Amino acid sequence: MGGIPSADRVLSGLDPEQCAAVTAPAGPVCILAGAGTGKTRAITHRIAYRALTGEISGRHVLAVTFTARAAAEMRARLAVLGASGVQARTFHSAALRLMRYFAPRLLDGRAMPELLESKARLVTLAASRAGVRADRTAARDLASEIEWAKSSLVEPAEYPVAAAKSTREPPYEPAKVAEVFAAYEHVKRANGVIDFEDLLRAAVWGIEEHPDVAEQVRTQYRHFVVDEYQDVNPLQQRLLDAWLGGREDLTVVGDASQTIYSFTGATSGYLIDFPRQRRNAVVVRLVRDYRSTPQVVGLANAVIRQARGAEARLRLELVGQRPPGPEPDLRIFPDEPAEAAGVAARCRQLIASGTPAREIAVLFRTNAQSEAYEEALAEAEVPYVVQGAERFFERAEVRQAVLALRAATRSTPSGAPLVATVVEALAATGWQRDQPPPGGAARERWEALAALVTLAEEYVGTPALLPIGEAATVERLPSLADFVEELQRRAAQQHAPTVEGVTLASLHSAKGLEWDAVFVVGLSDGTLPTTYAKTPEALEEERRLLYVGVTRARQWLWLSYAQSRAPGGRPRRPCRFLPQFERGGGERGGTAALSRRPERRRAQVVSCRVCGATLLAGADRKLGRCATCPSTLDEDLFARLSEWRVRVAGAQKVPAYVVFTDATLVALAERRPTGPQDLVAIAGIGPRKLSLYGDAVLALVGGASVDDLVPEEPPEKSSAK
Repeated sequence: MGGIPSADRVLSGLDPEQCAAVTAPAGPVCILAGAGTGKTRAITHRIAYRALTGEISGRHVLAVTFTARAAAEMRARLAVLGASGVQARTFHSAALRLMRYFAPRLLDGRAMPELLESKARLVTLAASRAGVRADRTAARDLASEIEWAKSSLVEPAEYPVAAAKSTREPPYEPAKVAEVFAAYEHVKRANGVIDFEDLLRAAVWGIEEHPDVAEQVRTQYRHFVVDEYQDVNPLQQRLLDAWLGGREDLTVVGDASQTIYSFTGATSGYLIDFPRQRRNAVVVRLVRDYRSTPQVVGLANAVIRQARGAEARLRLELVGQRPPGPEPDLRIFPDEPAEAAGVAARCRQLIASGTPAREIAVLFRTNAQSEAYEEALAEAEVPYVVQGAERFFERAEVRQAVLALRAATRSTPSGAPLVATVVEALAATGWQRDQPPPGGAARERWEALAALVTLAEEYVGTPALLPIGEAATVERLPSLADFVEELQRRAAQQHAPTVEGVTLASLHSAKGLEWDAVFVVGLSDGTLPTTYAKTPEALEEERRLLYVGVTRARQWLWLSYAQSRAPGGRPRRPCRFLPQFERGGGERGGTAALSRRPERRRAQVVSCRVCGATLLAGADRKLGRCATCPSTLDEDLFARLSEWRVRVAGAQKVPAYVVFTDATLVALAERRPTGPQDLVAIAGIGPRKLSLYGDAVLALVGGASVDDLVPEEPPEKSSAK
């Protein structure tokens, strides 16, 4: 139907919640929009509806997003809806426009200083002045700390205390980082440039300190919309407050369950506190998921349902609107190479059955994980592209490492153990195997080189043939030269140009994107959540990362983890955030049992009562916690239980472990059961042991003395359990 767009047409096709958001009265409006619920549709239709009904003028609207792509999409949708004149920009773009316009007035006729595209060069110079030798990786980490501080409105002198409060892990001592920060500010001023944080601060200063500028800005912009409000940092909020000037015609849109950028200074606190800070705020919840099948939505809900902390107060239970689809695949593999090969084989099947390669994504926690999937996809002849990062062998630290390994071939004696030789050669580049450094960029560099060591460990299990003329049928262990050739082969394969392919991306860079088929891989504790997540808040952010990954899938979803990094390696636990599921069909599980039969799940899966991780080791299952989680052992009770066990075992003329194992005694002294149900919940205590020893154990837990308890007569010769 043609003609001029009307307000009624803007409302057509909206669901009840979207309609409530679109037609909410002027004033503070908070739209809590779950993944795939049509948040962009809601906010663009809200702007268009208000403009077409004459409530507002489009030229008085400023809609703020976090990416230029999102801003462009918003402008395109508004144009189709007939809402002209609306400014849809990122925070930085809006601030840049403001400063360029007002610079002559604010700077006594001078133009705005040049904007610094990258901090790296000036940070390196500042570090040198502060007595710090910073290579490119260290400079990136220092720049990240400076960006976090400035975005958090922290000055150089305040950095050490602020970093401690925020549990930052800076690349150097906080006091030294503060020195570099102060030197950076001095060097920047001396060079007559400003950075992106200065740009926002200058816009704030221009409005807050100059009434004429404030009046002109606020006359121009009267109605505000902020997308992804859970990702706003204190500096951006300060600018938003300056724009508003106490007015309340503000619509914010966000999802606390997708808060994954706190390391940059972003905080969901402004979204969480919005209704409390603005008492007359209208809050609308969008929960109808139009992106994913009900099966994917159900799994996403199961992942986020166990969330804790402030963000969990705004958790949304999504309701799938699409027709049913296949159950998500939940796969366990013996090692990472097998996992990557399985993913590549499934990608090839999907493409062969008609799914475009561009509609498939493989998502992982860290960029260093990409190498295994680059290799597996290349060997399966599946085209791929790497999103938001360099291909593994194009990374500077990997190129440097390969050069170091090639140089080491000239001095390595024949028959030298490959893995030890690789570790020694990488140590010459500054890498230390068991000492991952602080700082995001430095840690990512460390993980990339650790991935090369893992490749060497895998390669050791691949004997090489001797050259022709040297008894070619005889096998030998691969040498360092063989390994370097293998790395060159992999690099050549993975550098093949591709126009369209499977997307390889980190979970962070996948935010805001979606695909028909999504593989979320490497879901083992220590990878997701990362070992560096040490606080409850950090662990909850890791949970939200998994939630973001799951909600990227429209139709097919695959979750997998490897029981060890390399073949025959140390066993690992699955990601603690994976919903407990019934395993069936060998390595494959389904989601039919998710959230619907908890009794059967509890009988099959034991989770750590401290951190929630799935427990695989028998001793851990008996304790009810990971061996590395803090113990709550009652030492007095443990001593009395031990003495009682000795007496019972002596009376029955059996070894002490027949009564209870040491692990069972520790579990009893930690968990302090108060009834028979608590006792049988401890692995190793079955009905028979409950009948034989249950009363005595409960009496000991209740404070009874060992002397008050008389050992029972020896049981018949049979299993004690």
